[in-house]
Amino acid sequence: MTTATPTSLRASLRLWQLISPSLPVGAYAYSSGLEQVVETGRVRSERDAAEWIEGVLHGLARTDLPILLRVHGAVAARDLDEAIEWCRTLVAMRETAELRAADRHMGQALACLLEDLGLPMPRCDWPFAGAYAFGAAHGGVSAVLAAAGYAWAWCESHVAAAIKLVPLGHTAGQRILLGLGPAIEAAVARACALGDDDIGYGMPGFAIASARHETQHTRLFRS
Repeated sequence: MTTATPTSLRASLRLWQLISPSLPVGAYAYSSGLEQVVETGRVRSERDAAEWIEGVLHGLARTDLPILLRVHGAVAARDLDEAIEWCRTLVAMRETAELRAADRHMGQALACLLEDLGLPMPRCDWPFAGAYAFGAAHGGVSAVLAAAGYAWAWCESHVAAAIKLVPLGHTAGQRILLGLGPAIEAAVARACALGDDDIGYGMPGFAIASARHETQHTRLFRS
């Protein structure tokens, strides 16, 4: 019989805590443009929602995830200057005011939570992926598992938004999550393979949806 070591179990518990929907960072308030494309009719079915979420996940594979890996590595090496520089790079990649605000609100909320839980946080304009990587590294969660957990939590949050907005049933939401498994694996593999100069990805449709959502007349989500 194979058993996990106490250290690996402890790290797994830290990861589950960081990706829990109950984490008080306000993730439920954001749809990352999904609300706008539902409003315009671009997303109106289970299939549409799955394709939209997977499409944006491809962008995360070239932005959030590779930077998360670098922040994690810098924190593990105790190079906080490098970690903070990568965090600034990620904030600069946000293409709309709404996306920057969402990232900063969630990042600062997580940084404050980690501080309250006894983890001293350096002063930084934390994006969510950066604060998450900092907490994962200090919790003993491996970089690859941290990236996979981040991608999973992002997908789960946006599936929850799709269930409310399209609307979809909860079984449809679970089908979408199940179907996203290979895409999450591919996203993490792509992030691990990217060099520093290859980080970055343009998603004009996503950026336009976010910009239009900023002035959408009726909405449930902050972004």
